[in-house]
Amino acid sequence: MTKTKKPNFIVFMTDDQGYGDLSCMGSPDMQTPHIDALAASGARFTDWYAASSVCSPSRAALLTGRYPGNSGVRSILGGKRHTSGLLPEVPTLASELKSLGYHTALYGKWHLGLKEECRPHSHGFEEWTGFMAGCIDYYSHIYYWGGQDNPTHDMWHNGEEINRDGEYFTEVITESTVDYIKRHAESDEPFFIYVAYNAPHYPMHAPKKYTDRFAHLPWDKQIMAAMLAAVDDGVGEIVAELTKQGILDNTAIFYQSDNGPSRESRNWLDGTEDLYYGGSAGKLKGHKFSLYEGGIRVPGIWSWPNKIPANQVITEPCCAIDVFPTIIEAAGGSLDKYELDGSNIIDVLANGAAAPERYLFWEMGPQTAVRHGKWKLVLDGQLEEYTPPVEDDVHLADLSVDMGETNNIQTAHPEITKDLSARALQWREQIEARWTNEWEPKSNMH
Repeated sequence: MTKTKKPNFIVFMTDDQGYGDLSCMGSPDMQTPHIDALAASGARFTDWYAASSVCSPSRAALLTGRYPGNSGVRSILGGKRHTSGLLPEVPTLASELKSLGYHTALYGKWHLGLKEECRPHSHGFEEWTGFMAGCIDYYSHIYYWGGQDNPTHDMWHNGEEINRDGEYFTEVITESTVDYIKRHAESDEPFFIYVAYNAPHYPMHAPKKYTDRFAHLPWDKQIMAAMLAAVDDGVGEIVAELTKQGILDNTAIFYQSDNGPSRESRNWLDGTEDLYYGGSAGKLKGHKFSLYEGGIRVPGIWSWPNKIPANQVITEPCCAIDVFPTIIEAAGGSLDKYELDGSNIIDVLANGAAAPERYLFWEMGPQTAVRHGKWKLVLDGQLEEYTPPVEDDVHLADLSVDMGETNNIQTAHPEITKDLSARALQWREQIEARWTNEWEPKSNMH
C-alpha cells in the first residue's frame, strides 16, 4: 500500500498591508498578479480578519489559534505594550507540526520576543533567518524605531547574528524560502514555512527596479506599490519553485496581512510629522491600531489545489485564529489537547460550508469590538494610532449593507446593541482577569 505524503504548509504574513492593497481586492494602483493568481487558484475572503490591529498580538494569534490576550502577547496602548514575548509553554504551529513529523522554518519578521525562551527556535522553528524587532532598515537591517538615537543591527540566522548589508530584505526572505523548498522537496517528510514579509511596514524602501514600474503614481503610493510588487514577485518565485519541484498541488498556502495600513508619521524615518497615505483600507473605516474594519479586516487567501476548489470568493467571516486548528487537523493532528479560540474551517474552504456560528472579539487599548453575523459593534472606537479622541462610545453597524461603518445604528437596534455590548465586555473582563492572574506575573519574571 502506497503511503500518501502529508501536505506541506506555507503561511505568508505581510506587515501593515491594507484591505485595499491588492489588485484582486480592487486596488487601482497596486499590481499583484502572482498573489491574484494564488487567490484564483483557491479561495479569496472578503471578510477575513486579523486578530489584532497591531503587529505582535496579531502574529501571536496566527501562530497559536488563540486570541492575543489568551496567548500571552497583548498590546495595551498608553501603558505596557505586551509581555516579554511569546512564552515557550504556548503551543505554536511550528512546535506542533514539528511533533507531527514536519520540518519547520521561518523567514522574515518575528516580533514575538527577544529573550532566549521567546525566540523562534524556542517555538519549534528548526531553521530561521530574519529579525526580531518591529522593523528594520531594508538594506542595512538596522532597527531605528522612528529615530537614530539608538540604532541596533537586527539580522539573525538560527540564533546567530549575521551580516548581509546592502541586500534588500524582501528579496532575502524570498531567496531563503526558495532555497529551503529546493533542499526539502525530495524529502519524505513534509515541511511548514512561515514567510513573514515585513513589507510594506516602514521605513518605505524599494529598489529602483520596482519603483520604475509605478513612475506614474504619486510618491507615497509609488513606494507602497513598489514594496508590494517585491512581495508579489516573491510569492510568484515561491509558487514557481513549488511547481518546479512537483509539490504545488500538495501544498496548502495561506496569505494575510497582520493588520490594516499605517498612518504613522515615522513611515518616512525622516523626523517629520507628516502622516503617510500610501496604503489603503479600501472602503473600510479606520487604519492600524483601530478596531473599525480598516484596522482588522485584511486580505485573506487560501490555496491548496488538492483540496480547495479554485475561483472561490468567500464572504463568511473568518479570522487568523482559525489558521492553527485548520492546519493542525489537515496535518493529521488532533485538536483535543489544545486551548483554542479558533475553528477548523476546512469545510468552509473545501465544501462551501457556512462558517461556525460564533462571536468574534477584538481589543486594542480602550477599544473593544465584536462581530456576530452581519452585526459589528465597536466600543470606544478610535480611527488611527495610539490614543486619539474616541470617535464613538458605542458604534453598531450592519456590515451587510455598510462595510464602511458609516452609519451608527445603535439607537435603531437597542436590543442588539445591548446584547453585543454585554458579550464584548464580558469577554474583555475575562481577558483582563487572565492577564492579571497569569500572564503579567510571568512577564515580570523575565
